[in-house]
Amino acid sequence: MEKANLKAMVMSAGMGSRLEPLTLQVPKPLVTVANRPVMDILFEKLVNIGIKDVICNTYYLSEQIIERYKLNDIGINFNYIKEDTLSGTAGGLKKCQFFFDEGEDFVVLSGDGLTDADILKGIKLHKSSNAIATIGIKQVKHDEVSHFGVVVTDKDGFITEFQEKPSVEEAKSNYINTGIYIFNYKIFDYIPENTFYDFAKNVFPKLLLERQINTFVINDYWSDIGTLEQYRLSTNDVFEGNCNFKHGEIIETSQGAYISETSIPEDTVIIGNSTIGKGCEIGKNVVIENSILWDNIKVADNICLKNCIVACGEVITSNLENKVIGHSKTVSV
Repeated sequence: MEKANLKAMVMSAGMGSRLEPLTLQVPKPLVTVANRPVMDILFEKLVNIGIKDVICNTYYLSEQIIERYKLNDIGINFNYIKEDTLSGTAGGLKKCQFFFDEGEDFVVLSGDGLTDADILKGIKLHKSSNAIATIGIKQVKHDEVSHFGVVVTDKDGFITEFQEKPSVEEAKSNYINTGIYIFNYKIFDYIPENTFYDFAKNVFPKLLLERQINTFVINDYWSDIGTLEQYRLSTNDVFEGNCNFKHGEIIETSQGAYISETSIPEDTVIIGNSTIGKGCEIGKNVVIENSILWDNIKVADNICLKNCIVACGEVITSNLENKVIGHSKTVSV
């Protein structure tokens, strides 16, 4: 397979507030899908296409990210900066300018993205276009456009307009920005130092005027885990075979399926699709339905969990339905 031989940045500074309470004790890039941190999955996909030199901008719970990857067996040469204050998507990239080679292209990805996108195709299109920026875009259903940043392109695939979460009636396209970027080093000329700066609000409008933003269409799987609902859907996509990455075996039962790194008692009833992390203690006669349990969860006897997400180390002593529990905080969904 052709290799990219480029460097990459993974944006990792965000606080993941829309995933609370799960992110009260875990940074968003380390949130697990099928018991794998999203950043593990992302790094593996980069290595598979030849990208090994990666830098991350960290801020929220940064030590957890640094500790996990400073010595890793994934094959990534992990580099990082620690931001004292958040500086926006483009501002974070500017702080990493020293890492990249003048005149070269590089890849920038969001730390919460889950995708099988053909990034090599995007790199090839980027190089042939001579654009400063190339954005991965994906077609969604028209009734979903209001949840995303919509892009409008000309016949050659260059972006002519952005629409931020337009109504269905106002949307001029149903292609959305996936947050997968390929930039030329020239991008840094458009980002000032020591300034809060955002791609969408500050950088891309200038590049639009110069017709410098190309696109590549992603026909493969793409999702993000930015919200609790998206997190649930992404997990279910694993069971349906829509998203491909290394994970534990899917075990079929008479009423559902599960992925587990814990020994499950024979009298446990699994309904729908569920994932169960390491070190969990499942009591007698427990029912787990369409739920996500992280590591070290204790579930008492005769408990039923339905449509729940439970973060690390929690103890469940009562029946729960449509609840998200993390860091001793519970929300209803």
